[in-house]
Amino acid sequence: MQTELDLKQAYAAARPASQAAFQRAQRVLAGGAGHDLRFARPMPLYIARAKGSRKWDLDGHEYIDFLMGNGALLLGHAAPEVVAAIQEALAHGTHFGNDHLPQIEWAEQIRRLMPSAERIRFVNSGTEATHLALRVARACTGRTRILRFAGHFHGWHDGVVHGFQPPFEADGSTGVPAGVRTESILIADGDLNRVEHALATDDDIAGILIEPSGGSWGRQPLDPQFLHGLREITARRNRLLIFDEVITGFRYSPGGAQELYGVRPDLTCLAKIVAGGMPGGALAGRADLMAAFELTGVTHHDRFERVAHQGTFNAAPLSVAAGLATLRRIASGEPTRQADSAAAHLRERWEEVLERHGVAGYVYGVSSTFHVYFETDPRRLDAASTRSDLYTVDPARLKGMPGELVATYQRALRSFGADNMSCTGGVLSAAHTAEDIDRSTEIFEATVLHLRDAGVVKPMPD
Repeated sequence: MQTELDLKQAYAAARPASQAAFQRAQRVLAGGAGHDLRFARPMPLYIARAKGSRKWDLDGHEYIDFLMGNGALLLGHAAPEVVAAIQEALAHGTHFGNDHLPQIEWAEQIRRLMPSAERIRFVNSGTEATHLALRVARACTGRTRILRFAGHFHGWHDGVVHGFQPPFEADGSTGVPAGVRTESILIADGDLNRVEHALATDDDIAGILIEPSGGSWGRQPLDPQFLHGLREITARRNRLLIFDEVITGFRYSPGGAQELYGVRPDLTCLAKIVAGGMPGGALAGRADLMAAFELTGVTHHDRFERVAHQGTFNAAPLSVAAGLATLRRIASGEPTRQADSAAAHLRERWEEVLERHGVAGYVYGVSSTFHVYFETDPRRLDAASTRSDLYTVDPARLKGMPGELVATYQRALRSFGADNMSCTGGVLSAAHTAEDIDRSTEIFEATVLHLRDAGVVKPMPD
């Protein structure tokens, strides 16, 4: 039996080039990595190349990829039409600092796919998109506060960095002024009466910001009827409904979660898939709200009568080319159907692994996503007579699995040949095949057995 120490040592020994890269990184990169979620022990992954559903690290190890560019690659790595579009655009220049015709075509394609997107303003990331959405909401309503939901992630800017990870009432980062917290109200999702009460008792709430998937791209599931209820309440009370579709946009359907669930928000935040795997994002929404950006003359640039917004790389040519190529293929709906089908198959197969080995946990997800929840609380296990008794929508439970469990899971998964997106979940693409599902199920089974032998997951009660 291979112990956790054995696996960790073998993992490191098999990756000398990655170890050397990590040593270099720690001398020059603040924090030793480029993203909080990329950091890992004994070292982060250092990827050399990727194609389709697979990627390879500096030491030549192959991984079935369920990270997919942090969810940005619905077509898979290096999709031929996306690569060709970038190469064609590259020949004309990398960056103009001016508007250009493909930028308009990109906006037109977004509007065709997403009916709520009457006007679009391009940004460079999901964090920028949500930051701009809050500015527009406040400008258009004359109100200051935003209603948010515990466990929902909207980027890392000061206004939203708290409240997405338990304990939800704690600060999300050092360096954020305490007064920022007063600009938003954080409540549990799923309770329309609580929403109604919040809006009724606070006239300074400009609108509601929500991940329509549920918190952290569906790790915290949400009943779609809650979205319909939010639409009715916000419309009746003249407040704005803002969908953060950074993950769900063009993944849950060609028109996003709003098309899948039939709910039309006032503003929508987009990134990841919208730019086809290149840096880029957008704020889209009602024409009357987006008129807040209108320039009425040179004296009004960056003044007080409108929403100011700049960005050196907004709608940069290579991002536009990748985004257009991706959205044009997605428009048929076939890539979404392929990814959804592969994910459904994976969820079924991985659930069978947990049942076969009697591990306390379950696999869930919507569209082309999946999440794995392991129950480790002895009291809840004692109270469970069937696997369905473990099911929960409590964000503190779903987002509160022990850190040792999550770290061990991720390291074991990578050791056996797969990478995930965050915590214990991932996303699939149109490039994932039946062979990928078969092989990843073997990898998942080896991971689960390792977790069981290491004592970090628990058996179902007899």
